[in-house]
Amino acid sequence: MPNSLKKNASMVDPEFCSRRDFAQRSLHAILAVSLLDHLCSADLLASSAKPTSTKWLNRVNQIGLDLRGKELSPVQWQSEIEHMLSSEIDLKDLTQLIDFDKILKKPRFVDNGARSHRPRFPKLDGIPERFSFSQQIFALKKGRSVVPHGHNNMATAFLILKGNFHGRHYDRVEDEKEHMIIRPTIDSRFGPGQTSSISDEKDNVHWFKAEDEPAFIFNLHVLGVNAKSPKRTSRVYVDPFGEKLDDGLVRAPLIGYKEAHQKFG
Repeated sequence: MPNSLKKNASMVDPEFCSRRDFAQRSLHAILAVSLLDHLCSADLLASSAKPTSTKWLNRVNQIGLDLRGKELSPVQWQSEIEHMLSSEIDLKDLTQLIDFDKILKKPRFVDNGARSHRPRFPKLDGIPERFSFSQQIFALKKGRSVVPHGHNNMATAFLILKGNFHGRHYDRVEDEKEHMIIRPTIDSRFGPGQTSSISDEKDNVHWFKAEDEPAFIFNLHVLGVNAKSPKRTSRVYVDPFGEKLDDGLVRAPLIGYKEAHQKFG
């Protein structure tokens, strides 16, 4: 090294070097924080999760359209939606998508039956403004129930978000004036991540009773499945402890909303 450069190097103030290094490090830190703020404000940190959510929502929407358009049978829709809920999206990702934590902070309950919350999906690029399905979350205290009922002209699926439930399903074999002939099909314990579904063709009647508190169920439903159906899209409340018939069938009395919640809520 030339003497002049050695001299200049020896004359450099160590304190100045420290200040300069500190300033450079500070500048790098400021730039890093600024970039992080930009990513957060633009929601770019979650970009890796967005394609999965977008694909999932579009698929759920499409099978709802296919159900209404008769490209999928009700039973095929049930198989598809249960797969979509149990295998195509993680429970954690779904709870983030519907902002379940917000409901958990201030859950609303009723002393009888289930309280319905209406979560909204976030606005994401590439998904329709209106879906072929609707969604809700049922919040229940321990011992309370989504009371036994069947459905007319609709298809719906359940996913347990939190808590454990005693879940029961019944096939709707025949309608009578004051009764519904049903056959038990499912009698099981359901925990987080487990699903079930109903349609006019399979497992049409269901009943879920909470074994823990708090307990939450996520529900997707497609209304007006058959545009030509003479039946109004609705719930049909029944008492599944009716007259026992041959072949495991039960003649379940049709009851009203109030009686269903007095007996089973």
